[in-house]
Amino acid sequence: MYRLRSRLALFISLSLLPAFSASAEALSLNDRALAAAEQLSDKAIAWRHDIHQHPELGNQETRTAALVAAHLSSLGMEVETNVGTTGVVAWLKGGKPGPVVALRADMDALPVKEATALPYASNTRQMYLGNEQDVMHACGHDAHVAILMATAEALAGMRESLPGSVKFIFQPAEEGPSDYVYDGERYFGARQLVAEGVLHDPAVDVIFGLHVTAALPTGMIAYRSGPTMASSGDLHIRVRGKQTHGAQPWDGVDPVLASAQIVTALQGVVSRQTDIMQAPAVVSIGTINGGTRHNIIPDEVTMSGTVRTFNDAVQAQVNERIKNTAEHVAAASGATAEVNIVQNYATTVNDPELTAQMLPTLRRAAWNIAETPLVTGSEDFSYYAKEVPGMFFFLGVTPTDNLGKAAPNHSPGFLVDDQALVTGIKAMTTLTTDYLEHVAQSQ
Repeated sequence: MYRLRSRLALFISLSLLPAFSASAEALSLNDRALAAAEQLSDKAIAWRHDIHQHPELGNQETRTAALVAAHLSSLGMEVETNVGTTGVVAWLKGGKPGPVVALRADMDALPVKEATALPYASNTRQMYLGNEQDVMHACGHDAHVAILMATAEALAGMRESLPGSVKFIFQPAEEGPSDYVYDGERYFGARQLVAEGVLHDPAVDVIFGLHVTAALPTGMIAYRSGPTMASSGDLHIRVRGKQTHGAQPWDGVDPVLASAQIVTALQGVVSRQTDIMQAPAVVSIGTINGGTRHNIIPDEVTMSGTVRTFNDAVQAQVNERIKNTAEHVAAASGATAEVNIVQNYATTVNDPELTAQMLPTLRRAAWNIAETPLVTGSEDFSYYAKEVPGMFFFLGVTPTDNLGKAAPNHSPGFLVDDQALVTGIKAMTTLTTDYLEHVAQSQ
């Protein structure tokens, strides 16, 4: 590690020379990328603090998008704005022919009231589902944007030496749009951008992305080959019965009893009807609502939950069995059940060949890397990786002395250790240069 730091100090001093001087050109692209990452660390931290203080919900990221677009334009890139909704896409054309690498960062925040007491804490409020809500970067997307902005600057500084091109995708609404209406399919964020052709003109060969996590120490990277993050669907069930007096249940149809039986029966979908040797699965009911008075059996009960698997085909099978189970259990009580499963995210699958190829790069970028277990959280990076080979990895942002005690992602107290940003910049920059050079050398 000390030898690496000494080498980086040399690289940084050399990088202070004009971008394409003979001394700078003598360094490898990888070395130049590592040096640039160190040099841009303070800039990235400043960007993150600014974005953190001014968070924006999905499809409302106008200020963030403007900041990103202005920076990319200043680097001389071709920039397209309002992609999908508020997305920003830029193309850096390298000085030599070669493949196209896409790099993605998500820009949206969450309807969470911040409780960190940071000097740059958010006081922002925005409309969410018809109500004004506090907004916070409680998942670290501010770090993703800052890392990719710095990566863009690092790669722009060596564009003439790049054997290929880079497409930068700053994506809105990874967490979902703020004005979302259930309609059977969620069409937002990555899914929308893919449908609108973000991976074409020029066509993308591979894509890389990262996500910060409070579960890992600062600067550590975790990866997994193959299925990595779960697919997910929002489960909604409406059970209809016949209202009657609670003292005379035989005069009606009790949707409360039918709902209780459905909740119990759904646990058998995974434990008894799903081949979990293919992929793990989870079916959970999170809400159940019905009735207005203690002595009235209501007309209907509604419930909602989540469905998660690590295989899209298994997800489809589980969805169908949920529907079949709910409808038949309700019918046995004389009630009816309407089942609606809104598909949110596909399974995030890291291309095994690409992952194996890029592991040496991650080892150079981080002080430590490890294989992550399956993650039951979901990510719409999955939609990019369904179209082209992709690699998605996790970056630790928690100081070692706070590990295990830090507030998790999506919580009001979630914190990002700024010192992690430089590792993210190194990883994204060197993944790009190493992949481009690998392809160039193999031709």
